[in-house]
Amino acid sequence: MEINSVGVVGAGQMGNGIAHVMAVAGYNVVLNDISQDALDQATALISKNLDRQVSREKISAEARDAALARISTTLDLEGVAGTDLVIEAATEREEIKHKIFAAIVPKLQDHTILTSNTSSISITRLASGTDRPEKFMGFHFMNPVPVMKLVELIRGIATDQDTYETCLGVVNRLGKTAASAEDFPAFIVNRILIPMINEAAYTLYEGVGNVASIDSAMKLGANHPMGPLELADFIGLDTCLAIMNVLHDGLADTKYRPCPLLTKYVEAGWLGRKTQRGFYDYRGEVPVPTR
Repeated sequence: MEINSVGVVGAGQMGNGIAHVMAVAGYNVVLNDISQDALDQATALISKNLDRQVSREKISAEARDAALARISTTLDLEGVAGTDLVIEAATEREEIKHKIFAAIVPKLQDHTILTSNTSSISITRLASGTDRPEKFMGFHFMNPVPVMKLVELIRGIATDQDTYETCLGVVNRLGKTAASAEDFPAFIVNRILIPMINEAAYTLYEGVGNVASIDSAMKLGANHPMGPLELADFIGLDTCLAIMNVLHDGLADTKYRPCPLLTKYVEAGWLGRKTQRGFYDYRGEVPVPTR
């Protein structure tokens, strides 16, 4: 099947990045959100990021203008439903995703492939609530989408080969690399990454090291570009906790217990960069460790 148009549901951090790369690759994109402010902010950010790519000579000014012209926005799911490929990129809460799929499925064309950018939730379970489990799969981009080269493709138990091959073709057209994952909690990247972040939180919780020493140890001792606590703030502590809960609930193994300190930060509303406080305080000129 040939994909010409892509619908993106959710104009947040991931959704605007997905819309950006799809438009640059030549797809007509319809970006949806329930908030006009979110759509306005997304289009402004896409424009800013495209300008940055032009200044770094990653793309031409003509390619930037063409990409922006391919993106339209809508508050109505019906506008998204007319596309060939729909990527849901809403918040990482299963009940919200089910509501979105329930609302959009009756409006979809028969051939439309339905996907989710979920970072951890069962694709099989999400697909089972739709009318097209064979045309449903996980399409998990990494953040920030325009920069990161990997896309996880996750097949549910009913996903057919044509759907997989079509999505693989889209990934290739984007100039990214696909990693095929089986449908188990958190797939590949987050199955490995988020427990490492959780263990860093335990290391802090137990007083083995402070925020600065833990991050320095992993940057200088393991050659990581970002320390695990700094990375957690970048991802969002609420997202990290949600994924740990998916792992703990889905695999029933005590090694996936969320760290109580991680839970406490989320309860305080200290979710990282997006709220200006997490393991670091970002309200000044330089981030300051909170412990």
